[in-house]
Amino acid sequence: MDIAEPLLAAHQARFAAVDALLPPAAPPADGERLDAATAAGTQVTGVLQRHRFGDGDVPMLWSAADTWQLFPYFGDTGTEGVDVLLRALRGRLDTEVTGDDSACVVLWPSRDAEAIRAFLDHGLVPLSAVGVRTAPPGEPDPAVTVRRAGPADHAAAVALADATFDYTGLVAAPRRANTAELLGPGLRAALDEAEPPVWLAEEDGEIRALAHCAWVDSTPGSEAGELLPTGRWGYVNNVVTAPGERGNGFGRALMAHVHRELHRGGATRTYLYYNPTNPLASVFWHRQGYRPLWTSWEVRPASALR
Repeated sequence: MDIAEPLLAAHQARFAAVDALLPPAAPPADGERLDAATAAGTQVTGVLQRHRFGDGDVPMLWSAADTWQLFPYFGDTGTEGVDVLLRALRGRLDTEVTGDDSACVVLWPSRDAEAIRAFLDHGLVPLSAVGVRTAPPGEPDPAVTVRRAGPADHAAAVALADATFDYTGLVAAPRRANTAELLGPGLRAALDEAEPPVWLAEEDGEIRALAHCAWVDSTPGSEAGELLPTGRWGYVNNVVTAPGERGNGFGRALMAHVHRELHRGGATRTYLYYNPTNPLASVFWHRQGYRPLWTSWEVRPASALR
């Protein structure tokens, strides 16, 4: 997708100024082009992608079935530039029939307050965030046993991972009826191969918490390179504490061990996705040293965009 050079340069400069930890702005995405102009006549551009998922697709765990994702390029026009682009998107949606299981999504640097103002004005909410941690790893709690999981732990791991969606379904993406079915193959592969790593926290031989992780190499031009600075990262994919055990320190002890092991495996920093609207996750991960780098703003259904 071609974007006017001055606008693209201003977009790249904005990313560099808003957060020093952001990687260089990625090249323009492919998709449908949306053009708009501010009151002063400055042109801004958006690229619109539409993603459709079926019941058997893993992204259905966190995504609407019909997702309209906007990539804004508004340079130094601030809140007004985002506002006119979202108005253009609203007009585009008026030409379509959108169902209840649909969403408008914008993934944007978390510290760009000017953009946030426009997102809120148009009815978008911060549904998920990419959190990054640059602190050195902590030490595990000696009162909790942490071990690598194996194939024999598959049923327990799926049950535990599935249970967390009972809670997150209330505060983030709606729970899908086939959640366990979608989670099972990925956990089976991880447990069978021992990579990516899965760790379990136990007390008296009972599993209390699970962490499913990976190592990710962020290189220029890669998918990870569009989100993260270049380097080897530890990815914390899914962490869950058994219902009834939250607040008892199992998650904290597990993550102290996980951070140490991810760094031992070559990661210099770690990252994850969490839900800012989740009153447990938003407190827990900040206490673990994570802070938001990117935030995914959504409105569901798509027709609710203002």
